[in-house]
Amino acid sequence: MKLVQLGILGSGKGSNCRAILESIRSGVLAAEVRVVISDVFDAPILDIASEFSIPNAYLPPGGFRTRLEPQAEVDLVRMLRDAGVELVALAGFMRVLKAPMLNAFPRRIVNIHPSLLPKFPGLEAWRQALEARETLTGCTVHYVDEEIDHGDIIAQREVPILAGDTPERLHARIQIAEHELYPAAIGQICRQLPRA
Repeated sequence: MKLVQLGILGSGKGSNCRAILESIRSGVLAAEVRVVISDVFDAPILDIASEFSIPNAYLPPGGFRTRLEPQAEVDLVRMLRDAGVELVALAGFMRVLKAPMLNAFPRRIVNIHPSLLPKFPGLEAWRQALEARETLTGCTVHYVDEEIDHGDIIAQREVPILAGDTPERLHARIQIAEHELYPAAIGQICRQLPRA
């Protein structure tokens, strides 16, 4: 059976990208990454892609801080389609996607967020959970829609908040959970996608 073709978008260190690629290499995740694209020219996620011999590219984002310029988003759709991508995984991609991407890949874009959504959407969700004096947080894999950290939930993993936790310690434990949950959830989605 033909493997699902993934595209990964990221803006930073790429630890979830590495987790996906390692899961594929070890045979746990039956998929193929066709391209890794970043809106940050020197993002480490591009180095990770090179390390795994995955085609990768920088996408100039334009002048907006939280989203892509409309033409940049059209270019992104073209880059993904040219690579044969069927499912898009966001791995620390810090831009809100708009109509061009959402229409090109309906229910084919997924994200991982470091909280138990719908609690604590947005930036530094682990810090939000600590400041709210929660005893439990975690991570969520969800479909991407037009709202921030909002689409239908695919999978969640709980992470307890321990006495004396710092934001850094809590975030590190959430990332461990993310690196297990995200490849597993992508595998679940791949098995459910209609295949040609």
